[in-house]
Amino acid sequence: MIDAWTAAQVREAERPHLDAGEPLMQRAADGLATVVREVLRASSVRRGGRPARVLLLVGSGNNGADALFAGESLARELVPTGGGVTVVPAGSRVHEEALAAALEAGAVVDDVESWFGPAGVSERLAGYDVVLDGLVGTGSRGPGLRGDALRVIQAMLGAGAGAGAGRGAGGASPVVVAVDVPSGIGVDDGTVPDPLAVLAADVTVTFGGYKVGLLVAPASRLAGRLVLVDIGIGAELARLPPAFSAP
Repeated sequence: MIDAWTAAQVREAERPHLDAGEPLMQRAADGLATVVREVLRASSVRRGGRPARVLLLVGSGNNGADALFAGESLARELVPTGGGVTVVPAGSRVHEEALAAALEAGAVVDDVESWFGPAGVSERLAGYDVVLDGLVGTGSRGPGLRGDALRVIQAMLGAGAGAGAGRGAGGASPVVVAVDVPSGIGVDDGTVPDPLAVLAADVTVTFGGYKVGLLVAPASRLAGRLVLVDIGIGAELARLPPAFSAP
């Protein structure tokens, strides 16, 4: 059986570790970066030796910070070899420390408005191998996406991006890696409030424990392959009754 918990339960399990000053966000980012490296290694033959490029879709919450800290680690490896990490800030604010770390490592910021039109997005996406969806996660308020995040995802969907659309740069869509959960799904119930505003993931890297929406349809069908990263809260989650269990 695979057990899953609600967002509130995960936050409850995290609280004593955060109060103790444990670096849960850095653990999550390190695990995320490791998975992205694996994806890039798998695509190295297809790239034909071309340096890899990663696109970060960054929202206001912790998922955006996770993506940025992972981007910092990736940029330190990719930029010196001619590759790159691009940040698209699509929230009302961005985690300042994480953004500064990513920029110091060599990442660059792109204007979010340049990712609003499907035609232009299609051309831009062809230059990337991986897209990290760090727009919203378990802390989002209300169903679905809004504002710039919604416009970016709609443009990407209009450009044919999403799981199964293609594999890597050179005219095909990049691999989509969701940060904790695909942005816009019902984290606690598996609903999809707006099917036209969720970028289907090839891989979802989730932190600490599985969330209900990753195992319950229809949202589970948008999560792709699930990778669980241990951030050190397993003992606390084990003391909480799972909100859902799947065979």
